Amino acid sequence: MNNLLHNSQTNPEGWVTRFAPSPTGFLHLGHVASALYGWQKAQPDGEWFVRLEDIDIQRCKPAFIPAILEDLEWLGLHSGRPVLRQSANMPAYQVTLATLNAMGVLYPCFCTRSDIMRESAAIFSAPHTAPDGSLCYPGTCRHLSGQERQDRISQGQPHVLRLDMGKALQWVHQHTQGAPLTYQDQERGTVMCHPELFGDVVLARKDIPASYHLCVTHDDAAQGVTLVTRGEDLRPATDLHRVLQTLMGWSVPAYSFHPLLCNAEGRRLAKRDGALAVRAMREAGLSAEDVRCKAGFPHIFER
Repeated sequence: MNNLLHNSQTNPEGWVTRFAPSPTGFLHLGHVASALYGWQKAQPDGEWFVRLEDIDIQRCKPAFIPAILEDLEWLGLHSGRPVLRQSANMPAYQVTLATLNAMGVLYPCFCTRSDIMRESAAIFSAPHTAPDGSLCYPGTCRHLSGQERQDRISQGQPHVLRLDMGKALQWVHQHTQGAPLTYQDQERGTVMCHPELFGDVVLARKDIPASYHLCVTHDDAAQGVTLVTRGEDLRPATDLHRVLQTLMGWSVPAYSFHPLLCNAEGRRLAKRDGALAVRAMREAGLSAEDVRCKAGFPHIFER
């Protein structure tokens, strides 16, 4: 296994950070706050760049890409390198999936969502949810024989690929001499991970050949990100990402989480809040500084 690069809380050479929106709509104020948070962390000697997480072909629309990049430029945020589109990086993700499969930590799952809810209710009396709110899989297909799996695949039965969390954590334990799985949070210090609470997560499906968890973790390592900045809503996912990093021998960045911008009703800002789109604010006559102030970062570019 490759040596893992655990970064300390400080980086004298400057942090390498990224902003990675999904082109499912126009850039909104919540995006602006996230982008500026990462940009600020990279100053004065680090690097900030943009990556587009567009693997969900049903929700992501190419037409939004130039609009997002244009709005970022208008805000004064210039990517430090060419913009990577994850949809163009699928061969790299397939290599990762093949590696995990060869390690024996993946298995095909043929259950539908209704199957999972029914099985989960039968076992636990009510469906269990993971820390990120997703439905926990009860492990039904984990117990299928290799022959039955192959027969079903040969018959063309739809399936997803799941991470066998038990086998994955056993592998991690054996190859880290039993050291606990942790990550470094700039605000909280060392944080213990509990990926077992997520169960056997999906890493690939027919409509999305590689999951968010796999793609983002792969790309952060491949692009040399040393500080991952993300919203508090994505904190739980970090536990899963640490498993994948360890399995693949990828470098381990430090993490910093920002609070989410909320509307007057206390709900998290989302793309459905059209009035908060950067496009709408530009058309209403607001300046880039006005928008940066609304996002909570006044005078961020002043020295």
